[in-house]
Parts: sequence; structure tokens; C-alpha cells
Amino acid sequence: MQPTGMAHRLAGAPLLPPAAARLRERAPAADYTISVDVVPLSAGDPRYARAWDDLARAASEPNVFAERWFVAAGVANLPQGEGARMLRVWRGAPGGELIGLFPFAILPRYGRLPLRHVQNWLHHHSFLGTPLLRAGQEQAAWTAILTALDQTPSAVGLLHINGLVEAGPVHRALIAAAAALHRPCDVVHRIERALLQSELTPVAYYEATVRKKKRKELKRLETRLAEQGAVVLRRLQSGDDLTSWCDDFLRLENAGWKGSAGSALAATPGTDRFFRDALAGAHAAGRLEMIRLDLDGRAIAMLVNLYASPGAFSFKTAFDEDLARFSPGVLLQLENLAVLDRPDIAWVDSCAVEQHPMINSLWAQRRSVVRVSVPLSGWRRGAAFRVARAAERTADALKNYRRRPRPTQPDEADA
Repeated sequence: MQPTGMAHRLAGAPLLPPAAARLRERAPAADYTISVDVVPLSAGDPRYARAWDDLARAASEPNVFAERWFVAAGVANLPQGEGARMLRVWRGAPGGELIGLFPFAILPRYGRLPLRHVQNWLHHHSFLGTPLLRAGQEQAAWTAILTALDQTPSAVGLLHINGLVEAGPVHRALIAAAAALHRPCDVVHRIERALLQSELTPVAYYEATVRKKKRKELKRLETRLAEQGAVVLRRLQSGDDLTSWCDDFLRLENAGWKGSAGSALAATPGTDRFFRDALAGAHAAGRLEMIRLDLDGRAIAMLVNLYASPGAFSFKTAFDEDLARFSPGVLLQLENLAVLDRPDIAWVDSCAVEQHPMINSLWAQRRSVVRVSVPLSGWRRGAAFRVARAAERTADALKNYRRRPRPTQPDEADA
């Protein structure tokens, strides 16, 4: 059972009563004070902005979708930001060293259950929910987050976190923090998506991953495409006009099936502006890469990578479906393997759906991304957690039962 629903406006008691504003935690070989506060997701204090950017650089797990410029683009343009808040964890008094940021909302439903609960905030174009936690301070930050929510009357039900890298340092720290508070941390859903991670060169990786017959076919398609006109590979340069590149991408995507289905970024002014704002923020932060294949000066395939060393995220891709017989999207992905030569990048998250046919045929590694649930303190919250988990286990059991092969019935003539 997967929780769904948009963020709704928080109501009721204050988000953090005074008793929860300052917490004592014990760190190895040192005692220090941890402070917690909650602000609107779009808070724009310049000092806070600098602290946020510093935390992103020092985070134990990089996540561009939790960085300031990406969150700001979503909050400003997408409706899913309504009611969301940011829980900030400081070492020392507020305004000291920022060690954790946890965007969250209180949602009215947990899957099909009418169960209000706390969930990390994501919008539809965020492909990872890992919060930014300072390296070395992950468990302390999680303990502070859980304790603050425990002491907040409006934080009802359970805590559900969507989009953690399974067994990564942030997930492991959450398990440890929950265990120290004598509560479970259950994985309730899991997907595996393609990951690009190798010490091989781009050519060696391609040869090791893609079978020879497939490589021969792609070479044939590349030759056939070149027969249609001048094919040029381009990468966004510092002096290029980002606006025109965004125009080309949005036009290309809108001309395909997403445009017909009304799900293209250009389909609504909000998603159009979000895309432009997010890429402008990434460009200003030095995190953006755009690659394109042009045919006679017209874009026929484009992709957007967002970088957060030592990782990267393949954010968006589009191709001319009228030229699908030449596989321009696949040919562009082959050029994207050049990222393996970058010394500052160890892996690239595809951000693709599970079993994506194109990406899975080119990228051999996999990343497990999970949803987890943790009970908050109090018997009512504990009961809500148990009800939710019982419903999930029942749903899983039914799915497994339906997937079981039925025994073959003997033919009546042979009986």
C-alpha cells in the first residue's frame, strides 16, 4: 500500500511547542545542544540560504531534489507545496551549524486508509526523498527530527518517508535512531531503478554491458540517421542561451506522447515555469548539463543531467518520436556515457521507472529506493502505525496469493 495525496494545510496546535525547540543529544566524545525549528518551505532568509547550500555540499548523501534552488522552483510554481514546512536541525542555537533539513507535510490519507500522517514533502518532479543530513551527524539529526515530531501535537499518525536509498547512510542512521528510541523502522515498499556506476571507460563499459549484436544494430541506426542530414552532438556551454535550450526541450517533449496525454512540462504554465526555474538554478549553481542531438540544426533528442558530486541525476529526457525508427534517444544516451570519464562523479541515478526498457538495456547497475514508516510516540500514534502495517501486510499477502501459479487440473478424459 503506497501513501498518496497532495500536501494539505497544517492545522491545530503549533508545529513545535516550546518544550521541543531545544533538545539534548550525546555525540561521540562531546556533549552539545541541538536546536530544532520549523519554517515555511519557501523561507528566504539569506543567512538560511547560505546554511542550506553549505549543508548540501556537506551532506552524507547528495540529493539535488532537496537543494535550495530545486525546492524553491517547486514551491514557487507547483501546487504540491501548499501546507508544507521545513524542519531545521541546528547544532547549537538556531542559526548555528545546520545539520539537517526535513521538508514535510501532514497528509489526510495513507494509501486507501483515511489516516492522517506526517510525510516527507516531495512534488511530482522530485525523484529522491533523501533529506540533507550533515555527514557524521546523521543519527543525531534523525533523533532530533523524531523527538521534535513526537512532541508536536499536530504531527499525527505515523511518520512515512518516501524515496530513501536503501542501506545508504541516511537510511541506516534512521534505523539506528528509531532503534535507540525503541521503535521499528519498516520498509513498506521497494523499487529498483537503473544506476550507472563503473570504473570502466565509456567505450569499455558499453562493450561490457551491451551485447555485440545490439551494438551492431545501434551503429547501423547511427549510419541511417546520418543519411537524413547533418547530425551534430551539442553540450550546453557557459555562453549559450539557456532560455532557447529550454524552449527546444519543452517543444520536443510536447510534440510526443506526453503532449498528447497532457502530461508534458509545457502543458501547464506552472510546470513550464518550474522547469525553467529549476534549470536556471542548477545552471547558476554549476550543477547543470544539457546534451542534445541536432539534425540539420533541429533538436531531435535532448537530456538534462543534474550534478551533485559524487553523484548525478538524469532528470529529464525527450526525443523526436517521428524519428523513433532511428532511436535518437538511445544514441544520445550512448553519448551520455562520457560521464564515466568525470573524476568528480562516481554514479548517475537514472531517475527512471522500474524496468525502463531503454535505460535498463544500457545501464547494468541498480539502486534500491524504498519507502519506510516509523511510529511516533504515544499509544494513538502507535495504534495508527499498527493499523497501517496490518493493512499493508494484508495487501501484500493478497498480491502474492494472486501471483501464485494455480495447480494444473487433470483432464476429465484422463481421470
